[in-house]
Amino acid sequence: MGSGSALPDRVVTNAELAQTIDTSDEWIVERTGIRQRHIAGEDETTSTLAIAAARAAIADAGIEAESIGLIILATATPDNTFPATATKVQDALGCNGCVAFDVHAVCSGFLYALATADSLLRTGMAKRALVIGAETFSRILDWEDRTTCVLFGDGAGAVVLEAANGGNDGAGILASRLHADGAQHDLLYVDGGPSTTQTVGHLRMKGREVFRHAVVNLASVLNEVLEDAGVSAGDIDWVVPHQANQRILDATAKKLGIPAEKVIVTVDRHANTSAASVPLAFDTARRDGRIKPGDLVMFEAMGGGFTWGASLVRV
Repeated sequence: MGSGSALPDRVVTNAELAQTIDTSDEWIVERTGIRQRHIAGEDETTSTLAIAAARAAIADAGIEAESIGLIILATATPDNTFPATATKVQDALGCNGCVAFDVHAVCSGFLYALATADSLLRTGMAKRALVIGAETFSRILDWEDRTTCVLFGDGAGAVVLEAANGGNDGAGILASRLHADGAQHDLLYVDGGPSTTQTVGHLRMKGREVFRHAVVNLASVLNEVLEDAGVSAGDIDWVVPHQANQRILDATAKKLGIPAEKVIVTVDRHANTSAASVPLAFDTARRDGRIKPGDLVMFEAMGGGFTWGASLVRV
């Protein structure tokens, strides 16, 4: 497995936000744990970030881009309504002809894309897959709504997967579970779209209700995956959660009895980057030496829809 990530050049601190909206660094940190976020510039898009993360992951895996047979890009902020942003990545990498498509499951998108890639690799559809989470959420934020605009940032993360052919020391995706509940649509959504308003729209969220659902749903799906894999929470070396809110991370870990020091946290630096947050956090922890080959790592996320899921991976 190889991994890579990319972040926009511009860093926006809480103090900078406080100059334009009614908020403060103390208010944001206390409620979310976020201290800064990266915001895409005019020349930075979901595809440019995805391409940079993909190239880093390919280099880390030590492979040629032409050997990739499958590209799945998870995003809720594509460059265009169509074609899929994954095809832009494909063209930039020079692996034209392989399977390439987007997955839209918001903050759970990377988990959905990972499980889909795992399934397609197992069928022999491809031998190598590139799975990406990339977002420019800053483009769909209402910058006058202090309850939402302080929460999100832009970025991309990617991983390279390879079909097992023996001798991989048990590495790979051991178990995955995915869920959705469309009845919760109005708790977290964007109030626009091609078929409804013919506009992009802005993100709307009822934070308190989302928090409550997140803790319950994430703890439940994590237990499902542990049962499927036949391991206990104590066997996990690292949890790489969706980086939505420090309070959600703490509450979920406590509910499962997982020590805080086993939870990878990047929300303070990256804020909520939706589908990009899990692969971004994973790559960060691999590159700083925390996550090592052979480690048992749990990915988990929940997002608008609601969608949620988890995957247990032996690195």
